[in-house]
Amino acid sequence: MATYSNPETIVLHGGSHRADPNTGSVAVPIHQTTSFQFQDTGHAARLFGLAELGNIYTRIMNPTQDALETRITALEGGAAALAVASGQSATAFTVLNLTEPGDNIVSSTDLYGGTWNLFANTLKQMGVEVRFVDPADPEAFARATDARTRAYYAETLPNPKLQVFPIGEVAAIGRKLGVPLIMDNTAAPIICKPLQHGAAVVMHSTTKWIGGHGTSIGGIVVDGGNFDWEAGGDRFPTLNKPDPSYHGAVWTQAVKPLGPIAYILRMRTCLLRDLGAATSPFNAFMHIQGLETLPLRLERHCANAIKVAAHLAKHPAVTTVIHPSLQTGESKRRADAYLRGGYGSLIGFEVKSGVEGGKRFIDALKMFYHVANIGDARSLAIHPASTTHSQLSEEEQRASGVTPGYVRLSIGIEHIDDIIADLDQALAAAG
Repeated sequence: MATYSNPETIVLHGGSHRADPNTGSVAVPIHQTTSFQFQDTGHAARLFGLAELGNIYTRIMNPTQDALETRITALEGGAAALAVASGQSATAFTVLNLTEPGDNIVSSTDLYGGTWNLFANTLKQMGVEVRFVDPADPEAFARATDARTRAYYAETLPNPKLQVFPIGEVAAIGRKLGVPLIMDNTAAPIICKPLQHGAAVVMHSTTKWIGGHGTSIGGIVVDGGNFDWEAGGDRFPTLNKPDPSYHGAVWTQAVKPLGPIAYILRMRTCLLRDLGAATSPFNAFMHIQGLETLPLRLERHCANAIKVAAHLAKHPAVTTVIHPSLQTGESKRRADAYLRGGYGSLIGFEVKSGVEGGKRFIDALKMFYHVANIGDARSLAIHPASTTHSQLSEEEQRASGVTPGYVRLSIGIEHIDDIIADLDQALAAAG
């Protein structure tokens, strides 16, 4: 398998697929099958016993999924990856893979609303505590850590607060304490490489920029292969003690012939097998198609967003604009330290006419789509307080960066003149 260092090449040629060995197909085939024929009983036993890695059942693995996994592994610079049904299932798996009832993780307050609700409510019902801390003070992660802290969690470019997370600072704190940093890099593919800054695990909602077409739901988790789970001992019982769900396997020992993939292999053979949040081969294929043009799209996304942010900052109907290009002080330093080649395509702003003006703005848009998604090639807009973050209390909304009149934009790849024209006519309607 050839290796490449540039993302423009990796998205086209990285990973396990070069051509289909049976047909010579250059495009990754859609292996729309539930099952895979074993060569003989010995072969089947080796696969189930992890003496050999290979295809067993599409709920667990599939060649189309493998092509996506190995390509994104190469893009992020990790050891191995697991594609799953959605970004939300990817987030849940990253935590559940390390935790048992009574354990905790420490999370940034700057989160997507769905993640906040998962952490504050659903995981709580499962006996896992999530301790929220403000990432403006990286040492807050250390203060919230105890013997049952299994991980730190954060978003690179948090939606909707849009203040870049201090990846290196928190990763360094975690490594001193033996705690891995899990990064949601959904909003910053290519422009940020969290593993290079000390993160142990990276996940994406492939539904967003990686797909880019707004047709398919998916998620992926990348194991950096750079964290010594075995040295953590009792801090990681799911990886270091016999697992009764898989013949008593001790994952840090079982994977030694395969490489530093204990974390991701357990996720595949236990969580994905048992909970079944598998991505379909068709959706994996669709995300490969999006991945192949990601560098080109992201370049336009970022360039358009900088121009929109600058335009809104001068608009008389707008009071506040949130985008890394306009930030100052420590926020700008972090943006410049961790984002290379662009500041992302999310923008937040407040209109002078408040919450009612924000609603009028949304309703007046003509080209922008009013949808809950982000990262499409199309420009999108939403009012988070009444939609994506509506399950949160007002205090929780403000902690995550959502104020009553806040409007979130996901800037697409249309011509910049058309984007600005639609924003201007909608702002005029906002009053």
